[in-house]
Amino acid sequence: MSRIPQDFIDDLLNRLDIVEVVDKRVKLKKTGKNYSACCPFHEEKTPSFSVSPDKQFYYCFGCGASGNAIGFVMEFERQGFIDSVESLAKLAGVEVPREESRESKQQHFKQKNLYQVLEKAAAFYQSQLKQNPRREPAVRYLQGRGLSGHIAKQYGMGYAAPGWDNLLIKLGLNEEDIGLLVDSGLVIRRDEDNKLYDRFRHRIMFPIRDSRGRAIGFGGRVLDDSKPKYLNSPETDVFQKGRELYGLYEANQNNRNLEQLLVVEGYMDVIALAQYDINNAVATLGTACGEDHLRLAFRYVQQVVFCFDGDAAGRKAAKRALANSITSMQDGRQIKFLFLPEGQDPDTLVRQIGKERFLEQVKNATPLEDFLFDAAAEGIDIHTMEGRARFTKVVAPMLNKLPQGIYRELMFTNLAKRTGLSSAAIMALVNEQSPLENPREHAVQPEATPEEQPPPDYPSQPPENSSIEEEYGALFQGEPAPDKVEEFQRRTNVRLNPVIAATLLLLDSPQLLKTVPAELMLRTQATQEPDLLRLFNLIEYLQKKPQASFSTLLGFWGGAYGIESQQQLAKMLATHELTRNASLASFETERVLCQAFDKINKQFDDETRRRELDQLKSKGLGHLSDEEKNRFRELTKANKTGPD
Repeated sequence: MSRIPQDFIDDLLNRLDIVEVVDKRVKLKKTGKNYSACCPFHEEKTPSFSVSPDKQFYYCFGCGASGNAIGFVMEFERQGFIDSVESLAKLAGVEVPREESRESKQQHFKQKNLYQVLEKAAAFYQSQLKQNPRREPAVRYLQGRGLSGHIAKQYGMGYAAPGWDNLLIKLGLNEEDIGLLVDSGLVIRRDEDNKLYDRFRHRIMFPIRDSRGRAIGFGGRVLDDSKPKYLNSPETDVFQKGRELYGLYEANQNNRNLEQLLVVEGYMDVIALAQYDINNAVATLGTACGEDHLRLAFRYVQQVVFCFDGDAAGRKAAKRALANSITSMQDGRQIKFLFLPEGQDPDTLVRQIGKERFLEQVKNATPLEDFLFDAAAEGIDIHTMEGRARFTKVVAPMLNKLPQGIYRELMFTNLAKRTGLSSAAIMALVNEQSPLENPREHAVQPEATPEEQPPPDYPSQPPENSSIEEEYGALFQGEPAPDKVEEFQRRTNVRLNPVIAATLLLLDSPQLLKTVPAELMLRTQATQEPDLLRLFNLIEYLQKKPQASFSTLLGFWGGAYGIESQQQLAKMLATHELTRNASLASFETERVLCQAFDKINKQFDDETRRRELDQLKSKGLGHLSDEEKNRFRELTKANKTGPD
């Protein structure tokens, strides 16, 4: 039987939004930061089924069903793993490769090599910004824009020096390397004479990173009068501009509880805002914000704010974004539009008015519903019956694209109030789908795009009259009250088996892998204790894939230890104090994790002393040397003293 490559499964999970996958089969309701419903896997009257968009997994507090998007489809559709992956791949618009296919193996090997050459290029460009003798214009430009070295390093900014073959000479060491440079878009091969030259020359370089932090392409800003001003990598096997958002990786890294994304026009807007400690800005890559962009954004946040220039071109771009946003407006999501004063961009405006006033403007941005109705009314006198008729014919088909839910109903109710028409009459127009004489004059048109084993203290099932939020809280809460921090510290002083605690916390916060003591890894390799072995294997996996998403980690656990073990783990993650409260955990996670590692090391020390003491006892006290007797006393005293 053919095997689906693990890298493809990981990528598929990164592309999907579990909320969207589940909501197509079970109607979800927004409850706090998560979504809930009556569980589809057992009979119940009160919802105990919860879906976390943050962690991209589901959990039922009633029956314990849990997993990622693939696991949900398998359970709900009662189909096998491969069929489930194929159906989800179809939803994501990708083909499912097979490892036994020679072409598929070659493709994955090529992608792996492309990632490597792109990372090498990123490191080279960064070194050139520090060391190249001709870097002064780049340094002056960045200093003139008020950028610090810290921000430049955070975003991996670099410099492509003047010259036709700097990168080619550095990385094109053989024909295979040259081929990778061409396939990655970093080097161009001229058709007429096969001449090779660097794509990026005398430009500030911006690495474009995917959600796992890998360089997948570049953008370059020219430092002289050359055109184009900004040059992007072409689309490759690892880079599709319609599926990526510049700055998203950095925004997610800098915001433990990311709630909003600010979509701006370009690289420098993102970085300039970061310089003012506004770390949630992202940019599309030379194309209008499309459905794939929004699907990616809504995997991380529930609110997206578009930032546009206030001129005619800005409003035109806003209308394109509006048209592409409508199908993404599920209940609980919010999209806003911020129009800047004419002649201003985010960079210049935040310099002029400062962070606080800029964020106030973001807060007061126009909601999608207001912008939609205002944009549709442009050039129409809605005070006349003819005008309201034209207005209805423009707006109704747009509203019909909204996903089913409360928001959709409210929008149609709003249209009815604005026009004086009944809801029945409006729906008749929608079903009729008769075009206006010249509908393009007012309708918002999308931009054309090219082809392109667990502790015994689990909570019981909630009482019949309580909600999931009342009984358990969200899987991951908001900011804690300051007076609860001390209580949390008391409750999380590792009473749980420290091995289980460390496993839970690394799964929840894999970025803390750096806190793992080296001596612990050496000790753990020789152990036969199952929980320790699992912790060791998890650490090894994270070392190989430090950017693995939670959904991917959950899939790894199920594959390694079985579905039952995965469900036990998910239950612990969903219900234990260590991981239920995200903001408290973010404040204390590293302390508790280090405490767990200390206790594990202490257990190893205690076990080593016990073994040594048993060996001395086995000799008999009368047969011990003076040195051994002294050692016997030390070990006996240490055992009586116990833990510190």
